[in-house]
Amino acid sequence: MSYWNEDHKHDYWNPYFGGFLLGILLIFTFYMTGRGLGASGAMKSTVVFALHEIAPEHVEQSAYYSRFVEKEKSPLNTWLIFEVLGAIGGAFLSGALSGRAKFRIQHSPNISSKKRLILALLGGVLFGFGSQLARGCTSGAALSGLAVMATAGFVSMMAIFGGGYLFAYFFRKNWI
Repeated sequence: MSYWNEDHKHDYWNPYFGGFLLGILLIFTFYMTGRGLGASGAMKSTVVFALHEIAPEHVEQSAYYSRFVEKEKSPLNTWLIFEVLGAIGGAFLSGALSGRAKFRIQHSPNISSKKRLILALLGGVLFGFGSQLARGCTSGAALSGLAVMATAGFVSMMAIFGGGYLFAYFFRKNWI
């Protein structure tokens, strides 16, 4: 099954409908878990799990890491891990159903695939570091924060989009 029209152009979902569905999911998540959405916590759990496997003494003695390790319970046994796995699985399923599930590195003619990967990795690392400083990622700090009218949610959203617009000006030649 494919979602292509007669001109072989892809018919994407309306972004407002996608936003509406995201809002419904956010309400459902608050109802079911008492917390909003968030993906950076899954990454933190994965890092703690990996560190605990490599250097358990360090993790157990660390004031920061030890908070996420409980006896007889894996740091990977959290709903956030399943949320991220579901998002990855859903993205793959969506790509497969629309005929777009193939590996390719998209980049502008102005840069190489290698530079694109390096910039993407650097951006991901910086965003991950920033999400820990902000105590949450875009979905956790901003989206879920806005849903409960928290001042931090408004500040996070302005900082994320403001920073994105600021840096986009300097890095736009890599994508145009």
